[in-house]
Amino acid sequence: MEQKRSWINATTLGDLIDMRADLHPDKEAIVFRDDRYTYSDIAREATKISKSLLALGVEPGDRIGYFLGESVDTVLIMLGAAKIGAICAPINSRFKPRELRQVIVHAGMKVVFTTASDAGTDFNELIQRTFPQIAESGSSALNFQEAPELQTIVVMDEIERAGTVNLTKLNSLAESVSDEDVLLRQSGVRVRETAIIMYTSGTTAMPKGAMLSHEAFSRYGMSLQERMLLNEDDRIWSALPMFHIGGVAFMLASIFVGGTYFHTGYFDPGVALAQIRDEECTVALPAFETIWLPIISHEDRADSDFDSLRTLMCVGVPERLREFQKATPNAPLLNACGQTEACAFLGLSELDDDPELRFTKGGFPMPGLEIEVHDPDTEATLPFGSVGELWYRGPAMFDGYFRDEELNEAVFDERGFFRTGDICEIDLDGRVTFLSRLKDMLKVGGENVAAAEVEGYLLTHPAVALAQVVAAPDERYVEVPAAYIQLNPGAEATEKEIIDFCKDEIATFRIPRYVRFVDEWPMSGTKIQKFALREMIAEELKSKGIKSAAKMSSSKD
Repeated sequence: MEQKRSWINATTLGDLIDMRADLHPDKEAIVFRDDRYTYSDIAREATKISKSLLALGVEPGDRIGYFLGESVDTVLIMLGAAKIGAICAPINSRFKPRELRQVIVHAGMKVVFTTASDAGTDFNELIQRTFPQIAESGSSALNFQEAPELQTIVVMDEIERAGTVNLTKLNSLAESVSDEDVLLRQSGVRVRETAIIMYTSGTTAMPKGAMLSHEAFSRYGMSLQERMLLNEDDRIWSALPMFHIGGVAFMLASIFVGGTYFHTGYFDPGVALAQIRDEECTVALPAFETIWLPIISHEDRADSDFDSLRTLMCVGVPERLREFQKATPNAPLLNACGQTEACAFLGLSELDDDPELRFTKGGFPMPGLEIEVHDPDTEATLPFGSVGELWYRGPAMFDGYFRDEELNEAVFDERGFFRTGDICEIDLDGRVTFLSRLKDMLKVGGENVAAAEVEGYLLTHPAVALAQVVAAPDERYVEVPAAYIQLNPGAEATEKEIIDFCKDEIATFRIPRYVRFVDEWPMSGTKIQKFALREMIAEELKSKGIKSAAKMSSSKD
């Protein structure tokens, strides 16, 4: 691979959007379906958010959350917080009360933005269910011990509700703060400070908050500019949610290069197809086959619908990627290797790579990232051409997990290398390819699901004595959760009862699609052999001809 530049003019996210607004004030920056915003629109509205946050008493380093559907509000809140040195902490819009409570309390969110209804979800109602103390509050200045750092809930509509701030009040707050107040705070923000905390599932029962700096996102933008040849003429499409590192990082990379970013909003394959075609998008970033397959398989697709694309990025098994490439013969499909901790991509194909290399390898490391492969048992460094645990370090990666010094000490070595827990191959040319996980993690349609999180919740059922969650193969989602459960003596439960127990409490993608009851476990010494459970469910599904789990509603029947 040709050696590229190793330097970059890093900038803060607040300065980045202001710079783009100065250079291209009337150019479209962000499009969410029919909502279109220029660079000057984004900069102006983000500054209004900054002003309202200052009026609410937000200080540098305070955490600002949003629990919203896919909309431009997520962009404005993120940039508005960044301008004044606050830290944005996006909340997964599929979370239910148990998970909401975990991340809001763990992050110590001072302000949370939400809305009443979007794409069929009443986000405010979920917040209220999580913390009933809000509705009981006599003031919008909250103070209750269950979430001691939470002070304000902002509902993005005009309705007055107990314990919350509506848009009318928010705009009034913004008017009490001057542009100079924002600029003064903005001038003190440093590129190495944390800009965003992205919560990602871990091997424990608690999601982990990966701290990503302003510089990390600048470097990511530069990396895509270099690797994908992005420029200000590109029209960049994505459907990844704005609580996902991909959705956030792709959007910021588009701003970095001065392009126009298109998002489908609530995902609909037909809408996505029309958007790519009608907006003449040049770069598509579906990332996962669960997004791209329904689009290229859509009944309305014509061969000419992707004529404007010059490249796209999607991960998947080689056979599937070869199929995808046939749908866009003039747009090279790039493969990737990614992690939240790496600020999205840690490896990405080159545009001029041989097609088979793009289909079978995860790509070269991103600029500024040093990689090593280690023996997972001895931690000995292995030469390129080996398979082992991937370690990496560099300024484009995260700076550790928020409020988890014990975990940080465990995952970083004395040189600052991050132990990923992933088994990867680094070939002789330096390409990184993900093979499997050391950690007990599932990948459900692109969402990380820690088995321990689901197991912890299942154990709260009064009939459950022991629960083990493993990955079951699935054509649509690649993997889905399957639960093996041992009941308490004399207790009874059915598969439907266990699944219903999960509905309305944990995100749908975390709910086991299969539940099997056991009295004995496959053991290795004192440990349950999870690989044996994975084999058991895979063999059962194969023998029954089941290729995909039945679709599941998010509520009980």
